[in-house]
Order: sequence, then structure tokens, then C-alpha cells
Amino acid sequence: MRIINEPTAAAIAYGLDNKASRTVKATAGDTHLGGEDFDNRLVNHFVAEFKRKHKKDISGNARALRRLQTTTIEIDSLYEGIDFYATITRARFEELNMDLFRKCMEPVEKCLRDSKIDKSQVHDVVLVGGSTRIPKVQQLLQDFFNGKELCKSINPDEAVAYGAAVQAAILSGEGNKKVQDLLLLDVTPLSLGIETAGDNRPSVLIQVYEGERARTKDNNLLGKFELKGIPPAPRGVPQINVCFDIDANGILHVSAKDKTAGITITNDKGRLSKEEIERMVQEAEKYKAEDEEIKKKVEAKNSLENYAYNMSNTVRDEKFAGKLDPADKQKIEKAIDEAIEWLDGNQLVEVDELEDKLKELKGFCNPIIAKMYEGGASGDVPMGGGAEMPGGGHGKAETGGASGGPKIEEVD
Repeated sequence: MRIINEPTAAAIAYGLDNKASRTVKATAGDTHLGGEDFDNRLVNHFVAEFKRKHKKDISGNARALRRLQTTTIEIDSLYEGIDFYATITRARFEELNMDLFRKCMEPVEKCLRDSKIDKSQVHDVVLVGGSTRIPKVQQLLQDFFNGKELCKSINPDEAVAYGAAVQAAILSGEGNKKVQDLLLLDVTPLSLGIETAGDNRPSVLIQVYEGERARTKDNNLLGKFELKGIPPAPRGVPQINVCFDIDANGILHVSAKDKTAGITITNDKGRLSKEEIERMVQEAEKYKAEDEEIKKKVEAKNSLENYAYNMSNTVRDEKFAGKLDPADKQKIEKAIDEAIEWLDGNQLVEVDELEDKLKELKGFCNPIIAKMYEGGASGDVPMGGGAEMPGGGHGKAETGGASGGPKIEEVD
């Protein structure tokens, strides 16, 4: 037994005759948008129409609302013996729902962004679900994809069931050879990320999260494990690869390897339920603006920290230390210590203050470093200007098609 996403099932239904291999690049959607939303808009419209014509409000009458949901053309004795007759034009229907129709395009745009492909590279656009019969939805889709013809060869109400039946045939071993040769490579629905802490330690605690929020504490902790036996080193020096792999059953396998010591450790973890995934995606949308502000502050803080620590490593490196004047080296070390001390004591400062502090530190250190190199341009600082996550946080995340997610907050 296996569970597949509805978009994946629909893709199988439409693409069975084309090729045996299927790779899901990205998935996106709005689980709180669908045919019922269009129905509710019509109901609200006719409630207002009834109130305008008969001066009676039926919004609190459950029986009347149920009858409105089933028919809106001709209803005998809708409320207090009053018969209700009304019509709706396509233009009026589109006007009532235009914001919802446009909202349908947001997941399309997100899916293209996550898969890192341009809409001109899309070969086929498949329609699934009864609401895709709405002409305005089809028009918006066709306009978005520059006039491309939409795939309507399969009943949109049956496409998902058709694809699920094909997947069932594969699992059961029944059906013709074409079905058995079909390979499905699905994608994880949420972004994956890691959090690490500290430096100069013989081990690294790696915590794995999934979710769409900017800070790790707002995402779902999948699990944690420790990579032990690595040589203690300052942040930015250890090179650790963290790889994600998701099998056909949705089990996440995480492995971390220290490049220098050759130590590898793995851990397995099951995934969230569909309801939990939907909840987390909705929370990410709700707090998007707040998360963006937090993300900017974290990035500014990390940029200052990374520059300071990388510059510290630069001036202590034997290859560079000999070229530096001892007095200049002492000045740089003092400036770095002051910057780190300022940052430790000002964790709640705003982004512009962090950026100003980084500019101040760069303005002091870069000219001194540039003097070490004949013909070196001022501001061109090897090693000192990098912004990689130090201390083992710089990892390669191979998620098998996972959408590119938010950067993870670094905690010391």
C-alpha cells in the first residue's frame, strides 16, 4: 500500500503513454480553496439579493442556506412562505469570484519557483477537479502559460482516481508491461533544513526540521543526532555534508559526514500527516510578513558574525599572518573582539544597526588586508568576506526534489 499526492496521480493519468519515468519537481496548492468557496460566494450573493427584494435576512436560517446551496434558480417557499426566483450571468459570477480565481494562480507560480523552471519550459498543463471547468479559470491558466492549449482529454473528476488506479496496478504487479515499467519519483511537500550550534567542540548536534517558517523554533522538529569525534575547530573550518533522502514510503533518511575526519552518521524519521502539513503551510502564509522581518535580522546578524569569525581565521592563518604588520594584526583582532562583544550584548538591535556595524568593521579591516597583496583591490578580502554557515551548518541538502525553503536560524 502506498499514498501518492493528487497532482502526482493526475500526472500519471495524463502521461502514461509518454514515458516510463516520472519525476516530481515540486508540489504546491491551497487546501482551503476550492469549489465550495465559489458556492459560498453565490450563496452570499443570493442572500443579499433576497434581503434587498424582500427586506428579510436569511443568513441565520440554516435550512434556507442549505436550499440555496442546492439550487439558485427557482426555490419555492424559501423563507416565511416567500418564493425566490433569481438568475446569475457568467459575467456576474466571474465578478463575484475574481479574487478567488486569481488566488488559484498563486500555487502555480510557487510551483514553478520551487522547481526552478520557467513557464516556457512547461510542455503540458493538466486540468484536474470540477472547478477547472470554469471558463475563467481556464482562461487565466492559458494566459499565464502564453496561450498554451490545456489538457482536457480525461474527465477532470476522474483524473486523480485514474492515476491512483495505475499506481495500484504497479504495486499489485497486475496490468500490462507499460504499467509495470512506470517509475514514480515524488517530492517532499515541505522544505527541510538543519540547525547547528557552537564551535570548538569535538561533536556537532544536528537538528533536522521541516516547514516553511524562517526560524527553526516555528517549524517541526523531525529529530536530532550528534556527529562525534570531529577535531575541535573554530566556526567555518569544519566541512560537514548533511544529505536528505526520502524513500518511496515517505521515510526521511538523514546522513551527516565530516569531510576531514571521514565520520558518517545516519538517522531515519517518519513524516507529518497530511493534516499537519496543511496546518504548517497555512501558518507559514499567515506569518509570512513577520517571518520575513525575522529572517532579515537573522541574516544581518549571521553576516556580521561570519565576517568577524572568518576575518579572525584569516589573520591567524600562517599563510597570511606573516604578511601582516604585527600592529595591524593587533588592531584587527581588537576590532573583531569588540564587534563580537557588541553583538553578544545587543541581540535585539534592528537590521540597520547590524548592517552599519558590519560596514564599520569592513571599513576598518578591508584596507589593512588589501595592503598585504600587491595590486590587491581595496575591499577584496579572501576568506574574510564569505557568508557560508560556519561551524558545521553549511550542508548539502539533497532532498530528491524538495522545494527550496527558508534559511535556518543559527543559534549559539
